[in-house]
Amino acid sequence: MKLVYEKNPAFEVKVGDHAMTFRGDQVVVRGIVPPHKPSSTGRVLVHFAKEDPARICEYFPGVIGAKWVEREDQPWNK
Repeated sequence: MKLVYEKNPAFEVKVGDHAMTFRGDQVVVRGIVPPHKPSSTGRVLVHFAKEDPARICEYFPGVIGAKWVEREDQPWNK
């Protein structure tokens, strides 16, 4: 299973990536939490590029335009 950008699924989300939220805020990816059960979306940990990097926020992957692919825990979603 891997987390990719929806607009360009060839690129996997990596820690340190600069991404844009759906509201147009620039963020830096600081961590990725994979889904813990089939109904979970997991989380991305980010900080806003123009703010204190020590302040980490946790969001759904869709907030930065990302989605999980190749999920082994969702056989119906292949």
